[in-house]
Amino acid sequence: MDASAYGQSSPSVPDWLNKGDNAWQMIAATLVATQSMPGLVILYASIVKKKWAVNSAFMALYAFAAVLICWVLLGYRMAFGDELLPFWGKGAPALGQDFLKSRARIPESTHTHEDGTKETVGPRIKSDRERFPPNNVLLMLAGAGLLWMGWSGFNGGAPYAANIDASIAILNTNVCAATSLLVWTSLDVIYFGKPSVIGAVQGMMTGLVCITPGAGLVQSWAAIVMGILSGSIPWVSMMVLHKKSALLQKVDDTLGVFHTHAVAGLLGGLLTGLLAEPELCALILPEKTRGAFYGGNGGVQFLKQMAAASFVISWNIVSTTLILLFIRLFIPLRMPEEELQIGDDAVHGEEAYALWGDGEKYDPTKHGRVTSLFGEENPVSRNVNDAVGVTINL
Repeated sequence: MDASAYGQSSPSVPDWLNKGDNAWQMIAATLVATQSMPGLVILYASIVKKKWAVNSAFMALYAFAAVLICWVLLGYRMAFGDELLPFWGKGAPALGQDFLKSRARIPESTHTHEDGTKETVGPRIKSDRERFPPNNVLLMLAGAGLLWMGWSGFNGGAPYAANIDASIAILNTNVCAATSLLVWTSLDVIYFGKPSVIGAVQGMMTGLVCITPGAGLVQSWAAIVMGILSGSIPWVSMMVLHKKSALLQKVDDTLGVFHTHAVAGLLGGLLTGLLAEPELCALILPEKTRGAFYGGNGGVQFLKQMAAASFVISWNIVSTTLILLFIRLFIPLRMPEEELQIGDDAVHGEEAYALWGDGEKYDPTKHGRVTSLFGEENPVSRNVNDAVGVTINL
């Protein structure tokens, strides 16, 4: 290997390239990738009913692949290329090094992270709405853990450099998530009399979403405040208001995305407009940017946050509706009722778990006699399909 490739004068290391910052960006991007693959794949596959495990995992997997292609073909230059409209860049492929090498300047920009959409495709079937337990709580925790750890790259990579702002962003991300998890769990214990693992994961999620807008802009004490609020306000909206609201009752939000992302994300954006610390803002934002609690023109920043939130909500409603209407021209948005009843086997011809007795016909010559715990032979009962064994309803 040629050692000159690592020298400062090498063509592969131009003068404008900071190798430390570049290395951190690649690490942060890899951490973000693990959030989706395998983080969200495992989390979504585990938190849903068994019959939808494969479908939920596969949606996260192919979305990860599709977004990568869309990003290099259109998205990158739409975000960082030439301006088409004040809020829209010119989309074009970014596949050549000639273009990428010219991207030494990063424009001032506002980043909004959204992990869910509301689709007008109708609710789940009645049996799924009435009982929808997670099929594997332990794997759900593994997926949630990957999501949490990957979020350090998500927020820590946002400053585009291995600097002070990245460090405080990572610290605040973990502090807020931990606080939110504990607050949500405490409310579960107070209200229901016992802690919930699913609730803890929801609290973790709301904390991560809430801190994202201001991860590198607030002090750590403010991150704790944001964690307390993100662990309590979305809890109230999900556990109390959702059950009392006639409007929310009409929305079949399978994974509680409205509460964990819409409510928590809006809360985080508004709290950033209140708690953004002037000295931290000065590291990456225009001069005199600050939250409302720090006086000066902070109130203006809070109003900007409100305006930005309103724009993003409106933009998502319009753009998502148009996309769905376009897709509906080619494929139906909702599965047939027969496939909804069966699940993965009908949609993919695959099942998440190969459990004996789950539809398999019992053959005494193959499986042997059915015995009790004490070794006594029991008579075999057959169902209407002449299938013998135990069918486990998950």
